[in-house]
Amino acid sequence: MRLLLRNILSRNTAPKRNLAHVHDVKIQWGSMAQQEEDINKKGDGGMELNVLNTPLTRHSTTPPTGFTRSGYCSVPPSDTGNHAIAGILTKEFLDFSAARGNDLRQVGGLTEGCKWCLCVSRWKEAFDARTGAEDRKVPRVVLSATNRSALRGVGLGELRGFAVDGEGEGQGGK
Repeated sequence: MRLLLRNILSRNTAPKRNLAHVHDVKIQWGSMAQQEEDINKKGDGGMELNVLNTPLTRHSTTPPTGFTRSGYCSVPPSDTGNHAIAGILTKEFLDFSAARGNDLRQVGGLTEGCKWCLCVSRWKEAFDARTGAEDRKVPRVVLSATNRSALRGVGLGELRGFAVDGEGEGQGGK
């Protein structure tokens, strides 16, 4: 009986695990790390910078815009959508965004002409879907109010092409 009990108990023990060894990994970021550091850099006094590398300006308080509704297109760590682009809404962009599941008209009654901090990915999506330089589905951009973090998803040249009067070089789509 003891032999039988010993055999039963010995079969119920967990098998020995062979675990993988963990090694230290060294990652070198090179120029990507420097670019990210430059994007995250703040100006004197800790102010956020715009894409022109100057202090970020207020975009709108009526309606209150920005991820934090401060009027600035600030991008705190909790803003996973990167609401960095200071755009001026058009009917065509509102339609474009609504067709993709984000009806901005439902957010405080936004209409054409409202200034709003846009997700970089949605602005870029409209930019990529444009049919030409005059396509109004791409909102105009206020570069001085566009957060530097926008450069993570869109080039400065692309933003300049849709900048409001006096801010862009070779503006495409006035």
